[in-house]
Amino acid sequence: MKILIIAWARPNFMKISPIINEIKKHPAIEYKLIHTGQHYDKNMSDRFFEDLGLPYPDINLNIHWWSVSEQIGHIMIAFDAVLLQEQPDYVLVVGDVNSTVACWLTAKQHGVKVIHVEAWLRSFDMTMPEEINRIVVDRLSDLLFVSEKSGITNLLNEWKKEWVYLVWNVMIDCLIHNLDNIEKSTIMDTLHVEKDTYWVITIHRPSNVDDPQTLTKIVDYFNKISEKIKLIIPIHPRTRKNLEWLGLLSNLESNKNLIITEPLGYLDFIKLVKNSKFVLTDSWWIQEETTLLQIPCLTMRENTERPITVEIGTSTLVGNDFIKIDLLINDILEWKYKTWTIPEMWDWKAAERIFAFFLKRV
Repeated sequence: MKILIIAWARPNFMKISPIINEIKKHPAIEYKLIHTGQHYDKNMSDRFFEDLGLPYPDINLNIHWWSVSEQIGHIMIAFDAVLLQEQPDYVLVVGDVNSTVACWLTAKQHGVKVIHVEAWLRSFDMTMPEEINRIVVDRLSDLLFVSEKSGITNLLNEWKKEWVYLVWNVMIDCLIHNLDNIEKSTIMDTLHVEKDTYWVITIHRPSNVDDPQTLTKIVDYFNKISEKIKLIIPIHPRTRKNLEWLGLLSNLESNKNLIITEPLGYLDFIKLVKNSKFVLTDSWWIQEETTLLQIPCLTMRENTERPITVEIGTSTLVGNDFIKIDLLINDILEWKYKTWTIPEMWDWKAAERIFAFFLKRV
């Protein structure tokens, strides 16, 4: 049996790491790792293979950034040739980005069965391209593995389908597996920071960084809040480009209580998060990792496809409501922020459950 595992974007390398570790235990399953090239910056891609001990891809499609439609089209053309050459039994995709939908659609057109890991999550925000990708991929995938109970609820509300399994969270598998390696990171010494003395920020969503007025307000707020606590901002290429275009990057770089870095590798980034006072982000995956690490997370979005983090209070949706953010920060700085319990079944066994179900099904 042959499975092609698709990799492409920063958070998805963390999802495929435990999957590959588990698949190696089953010698009857042959796998190849395909990198579409959607994230091609060394710090957004290559560094993650090194940090997570992942094998380097068997095939790299080298599809870099164009418009959404161009990118999907180029990936489909390149992946079409791979399918003809490899003749797999299954294609495994994770998440919800352009590469997910491009490889899913190409595989289905070839009659190849598709496994979707992290299925049926919903933000209910149709302005997000990822939400559209999730909906279409879930509808026609052959095996769907769900990471939290909200996925089952969404499934029942939208469409009854067999062969859907609640296996919980491969991202947490990856984090637990790498806790010892994370401690070896020297990033805090490099940046000259100590535990609980800084705040980690990541922003890259179009809703936050593509509108000049919104991004200007966010930069002004960062400068204001840095008077209370040091800020560390690993800067996404999209965010950097827009800050430079608006002439705002120098504004941040001149702030002595604010550290701008290039995108960080997995181990360095998690080491910073693990020792931070709190995190402000618009990324979904950081909401989950801060939950396990017991770090308060303020999420600069109006919705989330990870509602479990909001339900248990580990993440708070704040959008661009800076008054709300100020109030929450004061609570955190005064040690009033509540503690929480870890969601059930975040136990380093999600990948194991995936293949237990898979082998029963095939």
